[in-house]
Amino acid sequence: MNIEYLNIYNNLIKLTRNKNLYLNLKNNDTFSDRLIILLFHFGFFLKNYKIELSKKDSQDLFDFFIRQIELSIREIGYGDVSINKKMKEYVNLFFAILDKIEKWDSFETNEKKKIIGDLININDDNDLFIDYFEKYKVFLSKNSLKIFTKDILELKF
Repeated sequence: MNIEYLNIYNNLIKLTRNKNLYLNLKNNDTFSDRLIILLFHFGFFLKNYKIELSKKDSQDLFDFFIRQIELSIREIGYGDVSINKKMKEYVNLFFAILDKIEKWDSFETNEKKKIIGDLININDDNDLFIDYFEKYKVFLSKNSLKIFTKDILELKF
């Protein structure tokens, strides 16, 4: 296991655990909501650092991430058949999120709200997510990939 990938994963998990992100959910937060927010973090991360990562490193990081998600689903107690089905759904969802993130800067605020609102079970007012991910994008652009690979950080932006 590559310790750098584990540190990247753990840092993105830490960002996903930000309690403020869950204030506007319609219901109690679920594993699925948390996973979707993690996938958004990972998508913005990949978009920002795709120049610094080789194709092989990007693929290895993606594979590592998917394995970690699969392990988390197993820990919840899903059976093998359910895990395969869920993983297929989550991988497809991640590729849909990546597609939206690639075009993110060209979207108007209302389009961004719709994208997030369609994927996460949130109340109508989802400006919090738009503001959060805009700040996250700026944070990523101002920092190198190395800060994510060292250890779990105090990430504030």
